[in-house]
Amino acid sequence: MSVDVLHLAINFIESTESEQLQAQFRQELVPVSQSVAHLIEQLHLAYNGKPAKGYATFSDDLQDRMALPLAQWQAHERSFLQLAEQATSQLVVQLVQHQIQETGYFMLCHYRYLATEYVLITMLGSKDHFSVTPDLLLSTDQHLDIARMQLAARIDLTEYQTSPEQNKYISFIRGRAGRKVADFFLDFLGCAEGVVAKEQSKVVLACVEEYLSASDYDASEKSAVRKQVYEYCEEQTKQGLDVHLQELSATIDSSDARAFTDYCAEQNIEVPEQFPVDVKELKTLVKFSGAGGGVSISFEQKHLGERVRYDMDKDLLIIQGVPPNLKDQLQRFLKGFSSFDHKG
Repeated sequence: MSVDVLHLAINFIESTESEQLQAQFRQELVPVSQSVAHLIEQLHLAYNGKPAKGYATFSDDLQDRMALPLAQWQAHERSFLQLAEQATSQLVVQLVQHQIQETGYFMLCHYRYLATEYVLITMLGSKDHFSVTPDLLLSTDQHLDIARMQLAARIDLTEYQTSPEQNKYISFIRGRAGRKVADFFLDFLGCAEGVVAKEQSKVVLACVEEYLSASDYDASEKSAVRKQVYEYCEEQTKQGLDVHLQELSATIDSSDARAFTDYCAEQNIEVPEQFPVDVKELKTLVKFSGAGGGVSISFEQKHLGERVRYDMDKDLLIIQGVPPNLKDQLQRFLKGFSSFDHKG
């Protein structure tokens, strides 16, 4: 993996004794070094690995928050350091307005990965770690908590310049707090949600199933295709890349790479040339799962109709070949009850 770091700015947002948020500004950019490159590689991988990201585009009526400063930086009318200072100040304003008491290291990084340029915006907390000295004494220090990165967004500068009409050149982590975090980053960046990966995923799922239903594949071949589609989409997501329709079509049918795209065109199904997906939504291509009423069930899609049968009329699920660990638990439990009842 090769990440080319171009600029890195780090500021710190802290809470005062009166619980007011304020920013501490570094007066120069962080010099690019091997350690910095390694850090950005880790951030790049961590960001790509975050599920359920949102996608957005700059709002016309909120240009002053990020779009205008970004354009000024690209036009060399302001430095990257000034861009970072403006973004940090804007972040503090939005944190206060949304009543989010978040502190940490605010990082703005301009880097290139493969042929794409990005600006990654994130705020990271720190975490204590422990080590033992040669004298066998305990030593403590702090490190950036990359694993718990939740407040982060990334601007795809290349796509922003070449195809902004696709409305997905900004991505952001939705976070565990759900809508509140999503709204917070939309306001911070001055943008509105664009392409919804979850909806795109549902379209892909429906298209693949329709295509397979109309094809001559047998049950095992259909399962194999579903697995290939899922693995392709999963790998693209891990790499932080969109799904490409032509590549997806070739994945579905390697002997006729245009079969799927031609089918979509014939059926007047509108599928973009490239789009982000939410892998969680595509899980049903390879696995069925559900929970409710104290029962949780999950099994691979290929087992339906064989080891697992569902009677829709009776709403009955029949499982043949109970997993050994579950079977052992059930037998131990039932035998225990039987002996207890017998003694009574």
